[in-house]
Parts: sequence; structure tokens; C-alpha cells
Amino acid sequence: MSIIDAFRLDGKVAVVTGANTGLGQGMSVALAQAGAKVVGVARRSCEDTKKLVEADGGEFAEVIADLSDMSAIDVIVNGALAAFGKVDILVNNAGLIKRNDAIDFTEDEWDSVIQVNQKMVFFLSQAFAKQYIKQGHGGKIININSMLSYQGGIRVPSYTASKSAGMGLTKAMCNEWACHNINVNAIAPGYMATNNTAQLRSDSDRSEAIIDRIPAGRWGTPDDMKGAVVFLASAASDYVNGFTLAVDGGWLAR
Repeated sequence: MSIIDAFRLDGKVAVVTGANTGLGQGMSVALAQAGAKVVGVARRSCEDTKKLVEADGGEFAEVIADLSDMSAIDVIVNGALAAFGKVDILVNNAGLIKRNDAIDFTEDEWDSVIQVNQKMVFFLSQAFAKQYIKQGHGGKIININSMLSYQGGIRVPSYTASKSAGMGLTKAMCNEWACHNINVNAIAPGYMATNNTAQLRSDSDRSEAIIDRIPAGRWGTPDDMKGAVVFLASAASDYVNGFTLAVDGGWLAR
């Protein structure tokens, strides 16, 4: 296999949570451009993502599911199998963030974030691992972690806890599932221009302080995630296990 062919995803089926917008949309388009059939999961319509994928000649199926409810797991797995007959790649992208001073943070703010960002990530990954083992050909799991997998952040204690857990779970799942030819890795986006960071970007002083620290000198975009997700989804990363790849413009190097 040539190195270029190793990055191709022809014949693969990729499931991306939070596919209707932002990073999830960008990664869905990238996976489709590399040859995968894409199942987009979201609480709301993925019509915009579908149009982008199909504009490049790709195939896209939508699954509407609310990740705050554990019953979403069966809906996602069964929906993907109904659409394309198998699954090969899971991108745990969907995430929730609640901002409040730690001194005032509520139990509901804590639980809602942990449910989507941590509990659902593990049990959805478990369901896909079982399906990969059943299919007998292994598979890829890619968790979308964060700079707050490394750092503490401000006013986002539950998000920090969940994303720190995401890095640990990536390693823990890798340790048990690599023997089944299942690669579990993660991407830690830096400060990206998405819905989750709208509040930060609207604060000119905070936004300037962030950009000043990023060696690349700008906020990231969904396009910046494309190469990393295709690499981790492809045969090119078959010997990469349990690693979180930072796509941060150099933030951590500073």
C-alpha cells in the first residue's frame, strides 16, 4: 500500500457525533472527502452537513439523537447499521460546556456536562467496540478532547473534569482494546472559532489575550481538524494507540 493510499477511507463507515455544525461538520466533510460514508449524529438536523458532503460526491446519513439520554446509544448504533450495514470509525465529537464560577457551580451544571462529555463517550465507545469485535475487522475510535485535558481553565470546572477524563479514558480503552485491532486515540483542539467559544471571542480583551499566546497568531477553524481526523481514522495510524494529538497552533508549546 502506498502512503497516499494508507490515508484513504474508501469502503469505511464513519460515525460523527455533533455533526451538524462546527468541528463535527468539518470532520464529517473531511472523512467523506477521504472516501468514507458518514453517519452524522446530532439533536438537530444535519442538513447543512449533508449538503456539503454530497456536494463532493460523498454519502451521508443522519441520526437524530440526544446524548443526554443513554437510550441514544442503541439509536446511533442501529441507525448507522441500518444506513450502511457496518461501522468502522467513531468520532466522539459532541460536547457540552457550562460556564459559571466554581464557587457557584450547580449540581445540574455539573451532571449535564459529565453525562455528554464523559459518561456517553465511554458507553458509546463501548458499544462500538463490541460491534467492531463482532464484525471481526477492528476499528477506530477518536475522542475529541481539549486544551482543558491539560489545563484547568476558568469558570468551566465540569468541562475541565470531563475533558481530563477524556484523555484518561483514551488511554484506558486503548490498553484493553488494542488487542482487538481497535485504535483509540484523541484530538485536543486548541482555541477554535466555533459556537462553544462565541462568548470568549465576543470579549475583545479575552480574545486578544488568547491570540497573543498562540504562536500561529489566530483562532483555529474546523478546516484545521481535517488532517488530524483523517490520519487517526485511517490505516496510516494503525500503530498509534492511546495518544491525544493537539491541534492548537502551538498553544501548549507556549
